[in-house]
Amino acid sequence: MCNSPAKQNRTFILLTNPFKKRLMEQKYDQPETAEIEKAKSHIIVEIIEYVPNAVVIKTIIKKSTGNISIMSFDSGEGLTEKTTPFDTFAQIIEGEAEIVIDQVSHHLKSGQGIIIPAHLSSFIKPNGRFKMIQTIIKSGYN
Repeated sequence: MCNSPAKQNRTFILLTNPFKKRLMEQKYDQPETAEIEKAKSHIIVEIIEYVPNAVVIKTIIKKSTGNISIMSFDSGEGLTEKTTPFDTFAQIIEGEAEIVIDQVSHHLKSGQGIIIPAHLSSFIKPNGRFKMIQTIIKSGYN
């Protein structure tokens, strides 16, 4: 596994419209390689921008024991249902979101967070534009 700064800090854009996907691939064909400066404060909501009709995911820290990503969701965009083998902490940092865990809906506003337990299904329903931080802990599991 490579731990160089260029490999650790990438931005991914998920698009639902194939035409817009081609346009964005032309605009964002190179992964972002600028590392977020360590030991310096950052305005978290400014680290990532909204992209029309897309979910943008930027990895802040990626280690074998877990990772921290920041995500922006344009209006009408969400994440499909999934189950992971690790606990995940999701914190809304701008806007509002609906996170469904094991068929129970949770409406979160800016500043609120929730732990999504390992092995439970979850998804994020579109509910306007919002940004969130996602922290996945991979250690401590047998």
